[in-house]
Amino acid sequence: MNEILEKLKGVIYPGFKKSIVDFGFVKGIEGRVVRLEIPSNNPEIKQKLEAALGELGLTAEIQTPKVEEQKSNTLSGKNLVPSVKHFVMVSSGKGGVGKSTTTLNLAISMAKMGLKVGLLDADIYGPNIARMMGLENEKVVVEEGRLVPLEAFGVKMMSMGVLAEAGQGLIWRGSMVMKVITQLLEEVAWGELDVLVMDMPPGTGDAQLTLAQNVPVSCGVCVSTPQTVALDDSARAMDMFEKLHIKIAGVVENMSGFVCPCCGEESDIFGKDGAGELAGRYNVPLLACVPIEPQIRVGGDAGKPVSFFEPTSVSAKRYDEAARKIWEFVSESKGDNAAIQPKV
Repeated sequence: MNEILEKLKGVIYPGFKKSIVDFGFVKGIEGRVVRLEIPSNNPEIKQKLEAALGELGLTAEIQTPKVEEQKSNTLSGKNLVPSVKHFVMVSSGKGGVGKSTTTLNLAISMAKMGLKVGLLDADIYGPNIARMMGLENEKVVVEEGRLVPLEAFGVKMMSMGVLAEAGQGLIWRGSMVMKVITQLLEEVAWGELDVLVMDMPPGTGDAQLTLAQNVPVSCGVCVSTPQTVALDDSARAMDMFEKLHIKIAGVVENMSGFVCPCCGEESDIFGKDGAGELAGRYNVPLLACVPIEPQIRVGGDAGKPVSFFEPTSVSAKRYDEAARKIWEFVSESKGDNAAIQPKV
């Protein structure tokens, strides 16, 4: 038994750094047959399994859960936060594309629509959301054994940025990532929410898979700049959504041109229409093209998000546009869009 498991630890799940054993995909061993449940029919996994087990004279019996038979988009069917109606995962293939800024402003735009919104800063390596909301110096209160989220601009928020010492380097191994993500879900008193927006770390790794295993992710949103290098990595994030059976609401193109504060002219610094091409490749909508405006950077550093403090700016209007489209997507996908009528 131990020899078999050690052999299977060498079978790494495609796109991730952990093995099928670490992810719990090995369900049992009966005689010379190893039973597995893997949320992908990727032929690469089958080839690796046959090679690993063939040396031991064993065969693999693989079951792949069918999406239409699942009650949710999660890999396990779990929901650690049943008081939340919808979960929106915001990801990017690489850092530096403005994912956290986009996530925060989308959450605020949803709150402006009259929705009950939570924001989980799941970017545990570089948590910035607390500073962007002006909450980095606030203390977190514990009530009845659970953390009480901080709140600003109509959004409930929890982040490692308010739980760890300021400036502390957060060094996480795989199992630690999975544990802290789980704790941020079930040990926080989120209360009744229409939507929990989740700001993910860059890339495709343990945090994304852990969330997909523990809550029914309603949809994924990809953030990218128009730059070709960023789009290459964003395509990996889109592929990740598909492999995790997460519906894609669309793509937000950030830094989509620079709006001159003097004349109002918009210039394409990082290219043009790249995210639109990416969205077309995956047959999903381009949710919005958000330009570079000085007030976005100033507002992020000062804890004054542009969607709240500059509601008439070009960027705020485009965040509002994207938020409406995302809400329509998750509502229609569950057939309950009549339950809440957002304010226009």
